[in-house]
Amino acid sequence: MNLKLSHNPELKNVHLILSGSKSETNRLLLLQALFPEISIENSSEAEDSVLMKKALESTQNTIDIHHSGTAMRFLTAYFSIQKNREVILTGSNRMKERPIGILVEALRELGAHIDYLEKEGFPPLKIKGSELTKNKISIPADVSSQYISALMLIAPKLPNGLEITLEGNITSQPYIEMTLALLNILPQPLQKRGVLLEKDSQKVIKIYPLEVPPLGVRGLVESDWSSASYFYSIIALSEVGTEITLSSFKENSLQGDKILVEIYKDFGVETTFNKNSSITLSKSKILNPKSKILNLKSSPDLAQTIAVTCFGLGIGCQLTGLHTLKIKETDRLVALKNEIEKLGGKVEITADSLILEPNPTPVWEDREGLSTYQDHRMAMAFAPLALKTDLIIKEAEVVSKSYPKFWEDLKKLGFRISEI
Repeated sequence: MNLKLSHNPELKNVHLILSGSKSETNRLLLLQALFPEISIENSSEAEDSVLMKKALESTQNTIDIHHSGTAMRFLTAYFSIQKNREVILTGSNRMKERPIGILVEALRELGAHIDYLEKEGFPPLKIKGSELTKNKISIPADVSSQYISALMLIAPKLPNGLEITLEGNITSQPYIEMTLALLNILPQPLQKRGVLLEKDSQKVIKIYPLEVPPLGVRGLVESDWSSASYFYSIIALSEVGTEITLSSFKENSLQGDKILVEIYKDFGVETTFNKNSSITLSKSKILNPKSKILNLKSSPDLAQTIAVTCFGLGIGCQLTGLHTLKIKETDRLVALKNEIEKLGGKVEITADSLILEPNPTPVWEDREGLSTYQDHRMAMAFAPLALKTDLIIKEAEVVSKSYPKFWEDLKKLGFRISEI
């Protein structure tokens, strides 16, 4: 499905209800599968979460998680401890290009039985569940925090718990802290269920086994800050006085992408936390920010949104800490460079950075349409540019991966959208 977004600089002030965080939901779904006594409220409607839930409930021998990297990593750990069960875990062609060797090696060291069915180090996997009694592991921390979270989530079910030594600098640390916080809603001994420690100049996560049922434990999922990022971009590109209200968000959020609140102040966007758990975004003033320099090591999923915001404002940016973007749904650095340059921008990329040159007079005209590369964030990050020019978004249905109602919500704001 290709969509045309017609240029419309005037937006309505509306109140949108955003689905629960995909990151929180998928973690809680795995915990609920291990401990069915847990209840979950405000689950994400994202395709990734639907796939995760379906996979956890499936009794089939082959589980296909399509494009969901989170599900692939979390389920690899989950099925490793399902005694007397054997599954093949597979996905899309792109998923078969996304590495998983670090996690598999860690699980094997703990005693898991996992085989590669095609290319070494990549899905699909054949997993034979067993009891993992070893309780110490070391893992590189600078590749993907999801490998670490996957191990953390199964740890309360292991008979001896788990101690994870993190080697190197930690990538996306807020996501590890989110996992810890969700583990700590479980019944606890004298110490917390999971803790992050300094030990011998290294960071160590220690998680204790759960010995009593988690009766009455309720996981309330906050709305998704990553989804909110596109509305921050919309407000940044809008006229002074434009407002959007979003539900429901916490001022003390577990999600690292809440850093949006601070980043977008430089683009003239103010955030008001309301008493009813909603936030109101408002364009308070016109700013002329200089090139934006940010290290997004802790929140790399914001890179596409921020880069497009800067391009729409005609300013440059230098974004670093982006090495994980090369192993996402697509190589997001290459994809950003390709599509911004279609619109007249100039972008340089390295293995972990993106530099956008200031360009107050972009070409804007794009005759062939913007490609999304089977990546939901590409579609949503570029959509706010409809405030500046007509756009064509190819394969726009890809947003279902994380935000199925995205185009409906843009229409509520006043965006003119038609299928072509």
